[in-house]
Amino acid sequence: MSFTIDKQSIEELDLLGKYRQGSVYFLFNKVKSRGGEQLLDELFRQPLTDAGRINERTAIFRFFEQADLSFPFDPRQLVLVREYIDSGTEQGRLAGHAGMLLKKGLSVLTRDERYKRIIQGLQATIEILKKCAGLTEYLATLSGPYASRVASVRGLLQQEGVNRLLETDIYRTMSVTTIAAFDHLLKVKLKPAIQDMLHFIAEVDVNIAVGRVARENNLTYAAACVREANLLKADGLRHPCLDNAIGNELTMQEGSNVLFLTGANMAGKSTWMKAIGINVYLAHIGFPVAAKSMAFSIREGICSSINVADNIGLGYSHFYAEVVRVKQAAEATSTGKHLLLLFDELFKGTNVKDAYDGTLAVTEGFSEYTNCLFIVSTHIIEVGAALQSRPNIRFRYMPTVMDGLTPRYTYRLAEGITEDRQGMMIIRNEGILDM
Repeated sequence: MSFTIDKQSIEELDLLGKYRQGSVYFLFNKVKSRGGEQLLDELFRQPLTDAGRINERTAIFRFFEQADLSFPFDPRQLVLVREYIDSGTEQGRLAGHAGMLLKKGLSVLTRDERYKRIIQGLQATIEILKKCAGLTEYLATLSGPYASRVASVRGLLQQEGVNRLLETDIYRTMSVTTIAAFDHLLKVKLKPAIQDMLHFIAEVDVNIAVGRVARENNLTYAAACVREANLLKADGLRHPCLDNAIGNELTMQEGSNVLFLTGANMAGKSTWMKAIGINVYLAHIGFPVAAKSMAFSIREGICSSINVADNIGLGYSHFYAEVVRVKQAAEATSTGKHLLLLFDELFKGTNVKDAYDGTLAVTEGFSEYTNCLFIVSTHIIEVGAALQSRPNIRFRYMPTVMDGLTPRYTYRLAEGITEDRQGMMIIRNEGILDM
């Protein structure tokens, strides 16, 4: 079972974007090493659908958050080690020794750089081995969910020949024989162990970065439940990338799997829906979420329709693009998958009568798929009255408070359907009619 999310949903929720401020990825991209960056990217693009694995990962992030470690490795040395290990060949020890003598001779006669790079790579590898030994020794004193991984790396560092490397002073001159022996040991015998050590260092980099982001942004960890419970429950759920974002309570479960959301323009409906989608996605990759607490049943995908645009290339109007998106969501839902569906302002590209009929029909249709969680927002509050008889639909709205003739938005969810109608008041406040 895999988690499915398409490009449109990823873009609407602003999940990816390594260098784009405001993206969810940018928030967590605090890693120090190239390996950590590659691993972070891999984790972000591969949500999990197994509750046990998710809870194991969140426990590890929590462990590193509490440990409050600093990344002890030099990123430049890690690059040297990776290049050094990857440059190895499966040649015998004697051939390696002869080749080393040749490289040293050429370095003197022709200024060949290969021998110098070998020395630099060897020195960097020994230094990283020493730091890794120190780190794992410290982590071994902390009991926790990462103990088995630490023990496996300590086992690698206790292999034959590693002790001699750890005892070597890299600032002293080494003979060609010693260099050739170490080179063969690292690039042939210990190559799988060194590669695993580098992956461990990337893991540590990501774990430290994510734990620090959680601590600095007051994030917490969601508890994953089996998908059959069909639960999504959170307290103080907010958008993780907004400063001073307002948190709200959310409860969706068996028998109440549809949330019908109303409110005025700028009241916060779209941001709230994005916050839900983002946090559900973060929960499925085991990352900390922006909430006081959160528990969720495993989803098999997310499908959103928040910022649907027209498509000139395909000849789609805005309305037709909306219809196509709803059709895609319906096709995904009909497969029986447990999905989270987010629809913001359905059919705003057509007239009010068709928008009313379409929103009502689509909401009724999707509400029949009780294995999915469905959130729909609309300006057309009359739809809510027609849905009141549906027992699995919950009604919430974002209020508008009037300070005289000026609307103020609380961004705090209230129960029921809004009665706010401030559109004409805003138009008059801007002086448009007077102009």
